[in-house]
Amino acid sequence: MADSKLLVPELSEEETMGAERARFEELLLQASKELQQTQTSRPESTQIQPQPGFCIKTNSSEGKVFINICHSSSIPPPADMTEDELLQMLEEDQAGFRIPMSLGEPHAELDAKGQGCTAFDVAVNSDFYRRMQNSDFLRELVVTIAREGLEDKYTLQLNPEWRMLKNRSFLGSISQQNIRSQQRPRIQELGNLYAPDSLRLEEGPEKPHLNLWLEAPDLLLAEIDLPKLINSDESKAAFHRKRKLLVAMPLLSVPS
Repeated sequence: MADSKLLVPELSEEETMGAERARFEELLLQASKELQQTQTSRPESTQIQPQPGFCIKTNSSEGKVFINICHSSSIPPPADMTEDELLQMLEEDQAGFRIPMSLGEPHAELDAKGQGCTAFDVAVNSDFYRRMQNSDFLRELVVTIAREGLEDKYTLQLNPEWRMLKNRSFLGSISQQNIRSQQRPRIQELGNLYAPDSLRLEEGPEKPHLNLWLEAPDLLLAEIDLPKLINSDESKAAFHRKRKLLVAMPLLSVPS
């Protein structure tokens, strides 16, 4: 028969984890209620009229495709950083940088030869667009992200090779677009989550945080910030049948 004294630390840890799990579920429920209140208290979208910028030409299996890169002050700008900082971030984590943009619906147009083609309007923040005009790196980055975004949204396969039109800033007509009235509402910052006493840090950016936000009316996203604490190569995630997300993150050893 096992010594009951030996079970005390294990039971204590399980009780602590259970309490943390209960707190986490309570905060998720609270965040869901706040999301519902937010959705009913504000309009979901507003109309904007993007301004022309430049136009690129590419193609798909169905023919020629033109992408009008436009801009609007109503679209939030991306994080402010230098090109060197951005390049370093993209090398480390391509998903870590986000350029807010509005992807318009496809519209049928005629090219300069009178032949049928498809055009898309993609809008970014106006201040960021002016900065992009003086940077080949940012221009190519925006075009790449816009092309990939259109492919995902409309199930397309666009040729990654493209060229910018010299004598016209857009093809066809630029229509109004609907965007969310406000930036994504950051609902809840849960602060410090459970961690062994040896890993609890009083100061510094290593404190783990969890943020929830409404990315779209039907899409809730969660972001866990655990810098210098976890082994990212060994981390795994799985979705439980009861709508619970389980994440296993081996902790890195902390020097004494």
